[in-house]
Amino acid sequence: MQPWRTRGARATPPPQRRPDPVSTLRRPRVAHVITRLIVGGAQETALALVVELRRRGRFDADLILGPTYGPEGSLVPAAREQRVEPHLVRSLRREVNPLLDPVALGALTVMFRRGRYDIVHTHSSKAGVLGRIAARAASVPAIVHTVHGWGFNDRQPLFVNRTFTAAERWCAGFTDALVTVTPRDTETGLALGIGRPELYTTIRSGIDVEHFRTPRRPRREVRAELGLAADAPVVVSVMRLAPQKAPLDLIDAAHRLLREIPDAQVLIVGDGPLRQQVEARCRELRIRDHFVFTGLRTDVSDLLAASDVLALSSLWEGLPRVIPQAMAAGLPVVATAVAGNAEAVADGVTGILVPPRDPAALGSALAALLANRARAKAMGAAGRARVDEFSVERMVSDLEALYARCIAGSRAPCA
Repeated sequence: MQPWRTRGARATPPPQRRPDPVSTLRRPRVAHVITRLIVGGAQETALALVVELRRRGRFDADLILGPTYGPEGSLVPAAREQRVEPHLVRSLRREVNPLLDPVALGALTVMFRRGRYDIVHTHSSKAGVLGRIAARAASVPAIVHTVHGWGFNDRQPLFVNRTFTAAERWCAGFTDALVTVTPRDTETGLALGIGRPELYTTIRSGIDVEHFRTPRRPRREVRAELGLAADAPVVVSVMRLAPQKAPLDLIDAAHRLLREIPDAQVLIVGDGPLRQQVEARCRELRIRDHFVFTGLRTDVSDLLAASDVLALSSLWEGLPRVIPQAMAAGLPVVATAVAGNAEAVADGVTGILVPPRDPAALGSALAALLANRARAKAMGAAGRARVDEFSVERMVSDLEALYARCIAGSRAPCA
């Protein structure tokens, strides 16, 4: 007789506790998919997620990507240093390619089936479309997509814009959760009919806060290495030298800044397809001697700590990770008032927001902070006090909770 069976009564089993969907003998498997692992915000976020998910041990996480190419540099060595060996799909490219895209779709489908993934989590536009279609074809139980800033914008040709929007709208129909890094991206998606409100959740990109709070080298030593004067006011900008970041606007802003603060110096950290044009513009304006171009660096925390203010001239953003990095370092931020920047910068509190495509306003704001060190210091302190909102620990905790909901209710909205 079963212990719960009583004589003369109908057998009634005791209430069963629903198991924790993540507390199983086999840890749920998650595949993160992105086209390239260049040095950039979306890529750094994807890698940080895989590393931290593995460290916590509740999920087995893999990183799947296409070939990493271009002047922006590669995070593949950094991934390997953290014991993440990316799975390479050679046909997965960032650009639309009618010949390679079907090959990539097939390769991803096979990889998802063989990997027996419980969740496929895609990042950015191209990987988001191909990865989600492949996950659906492979009958992956849960599909998650992160929008690191939408792939369409009002500067594109109308046909391209509408094609990208239609692709996002269609893929949202078989996506279990849409993750945005700012509420503005959620609002934009819903306004364009991409998914339903219950699909969306906002999880901010997270950084290693302590790493950026505590530089490894003294400020004076870093400045000496870079050829920066020990007491000069220094503006730093960490960015890809690409059209989205509008680096030429920053050069024009610096030209305006130098009229008011003649001894200011500008540190440009990063590389990209516009580097030659940017340096040529500096020479044209006869301000090249005020600039230091570092190229790609792995010691960004030290470079921020050696500077006085962060500048960003972007035309559009998801949530640029360099803003919370600068906040952790105690720097005020002057940035364009576009989605992402406006989410991270409290205007007048942790920094100053200016209109995009307005180098004069950007230059004036930089000059105002460099001329008023007390105000700049107060803004930097306010940023430090707020930066824990952008920690990698918080990002991964929020994502683990989302994954658990997805696994518990696969094929139903889990956001």
